[in-house]
Amino acid sequence: MTTGNKQDNRITIKDVRIAYAQGIFTARAAKAGDKEKYGAAFLFPANHPAVKDIAAAVIRAAQTKWGDKAGDMLKQLKAADRLPVHNGDAKASSAGYAGNLYLNAGNAIRPLVLDTNKSPLTAADGKPYSGCFVNAIVEVWGQDNQHGKRINASLLGVQFVRDGEKLAGGSTATADDFEAIPGTEDGTAPKSAADELFA
Repeated sequence: MTTGNKQDNRITIKDVRIAYAQGIFTARAAKAGDKEKYGAAFLFPANHPAVKDIAAAVIRAAQTKWGDKAGDMLKQLKAADRLPVHNGDAKASSAGYAGNLYLNAGNAIRPLVLDTNKSPLTAADGKPYSGCFVNAIVEVWGQDNQHGKRINASLLGVQFVRDGEKLAGGSTATADDFEAIPGTEDGTAPKSAADELFA
C-alpha cells in the first residue's frame, strides 16, 4: 500500500553500471551555492528490467503527491525532463551514456556501500568505481515546493556486483606514467644556480 511516506517507494535496480562513483563516498555540490550531496548516476539500456520497476515507482510517487492529477503532472514533468530517468544520448560526450538511459540519485546522507558479500566498502577499497556493475537501492518521491515540481530518486545504498570497463575519470596515474628525473637516482634533486648563489 502506498502512502505519503517516501520509504514506501523503495526499489532495487540490479546489475547497472555506475558513473561518477566517487560521489557515493564524497559529498559534493552540483554548483556554487548548492548543498553538498552524495550521489551517482546509473546507466542501463532501454530494455533493462529496471526500467519497468522505476516507471512503476515514478507513477506511485506521482499518485502519492498529486492524487487524481498524477497523470497530467507526469506528462508535464516528462516534457520538462523532470523525471529521474533521462536519455543518455543527451550526454553522449560523457563516457558510457550514449545509447543508454541513466538515473541520477543523490542524498544528503552517505549511502550504504557494500561488497558482493555484504561487507562495507570505503573509497580506499577501490570499488565501486565508475564503469563497474552494481545493485542500487533508491527511493522515488514527488517534489512540489518552492524549488519546483519533479520526481526525484534518493540514493540509499549501493552494492558492488562485478567488474566493468572503467569510465573516464575512474582511474589515477601510475608510477609508469612518469619519467625519472636525470641526476636524482639517489633521491636528491640536482643543485640549481639559485642553490649555489644562496648556499
